[in-house]
Amino acid sequence: MTPITSTADLAEFCARLEGQAFVAVDTEFMRETTYWPKLCLVQVGAPGGIEAIIDPLAEGLDLTPLLDLMRDPSVLKVFHAARQDVEIFNILGAMPAPLFDTQIAGMAAGFGEQVAYDALVRKILKIELDKSSRFTDWARRPLSEAQTTYALADVTHLAALYPILRQRLEKAGRLSWVTEEMAGMVDPALYDVDPENAWRRLKPRRHTVKYLAVFRAVAAWRERTAQQRDQPRGRILKDEAIDELAAQAPTDADAMNRLRSVPKGFSGSRYGPELIEAIREALRDPEGYAPKIERDATPTSPAAGAVVELLKVLLKARAEDADVASKLIATVADLEKIASDDKANTPALRGWRREAFGEDALRLKRGELALVLDGTRVRVVPVRRAAKEPS
Repeated sequence: MTPITSTADLAEFCARLEGQAFVAVDTEFMRETTYWPKLCLVQVGAPGGIEAIIDPLAEGLDLTPLLDLMRDPSVLKVFHAARQDVEIFNILGAMPAPLFDTQIAGMAAGFGEQVAYDALVRKILKIELDKSSRFTDWARRPLSEAQTTYALADVTHLAALYPILRQRLEKAGRLSWVTEEMAGMVDPALYDVDPENAWRRLKPRRHTVKYLAVFRAVAAWRERTAQQRDQPRGRILKDEAIDELAAQAPTDADAMNRLRSVPKGFSGSRYGPELIEAIREALRDPEGYAPKIERDATPTSPAAGAVVELLKVLLKARAEDADVASKLIATVADLEKIASDDKANTPALRGWRREAFGEDALRLKRGELALVLDGTRVRVVPVRRAAKEPS
């Protein structure tokens, strides 16, 4: 199929999609050497064989008709592993909502943790995909026939997968299980690129005011520099260097040169003076600049680690019983909170997750449930309390 390269053709194609209940969407992009993803192709498909490949790199092409489609609240947008695709459309000012992610749906439908697209197609549609073009240079023109065939196949099969997965979830009463997850995918906060908030993606190892102030300043400087130079964050400065810089707070080139995680000669590069000044600025008012981090006030008991390990086994058992990916039910962070607090503020103790796992987690902590190895499978059984002898 010849990609769409003119605004008129794109507008005509998008007009054909009016009234569709859903469209399947995929993108091909490159960002190995850049901060901002370079959008190279957009594939869109709908029921009835309406499908096209759109070339965003075509000279003079205005993507407005496509972006309007992404913004249209009456059309469901179907992706697989949507996060990076959604990030691209968010950058373009067109958050694709509402959204359905077939990877999340697959996790709730019993296809395992983070099931790959080709695996889902193989298991549901009984089709083997040719993925040989996956890592080709999508920015190079002209595209090969193999590339366009590969790109279009993604939305062709995605459009076929969606109704099957949705019906399966509805039949099992699990469609509501994934609705919250998918709604979270289009939360703009998830794609925030404000340099001052860059520290949130990292894990501060200390909580002193001075450390946090420098940590935030260095993370913000790296993010801003990466954006301005359109380079990956790691090419500017590695994550581990941010922690060491925050811990040591160097304010001159000599002090920076002593740090092990900072590249040799960094202080004398074009970056060095800028970074040192950013650290100095943060230290002028560390109390005012340091981020406020709410720390868990619940004291951790010596037995909490053992409780977390038991909860991991329970989670695996309950996930197997429900034939759903354990990651969709709870994370290790959720288990750690439950281990320390029966009323922890965690999704695992709310809604369907509480019913599928959370309530049993609390019963296990109270000694009302036991984990029993039955061959190679763990069973969850109630504990019978022995009656007290009369005194």
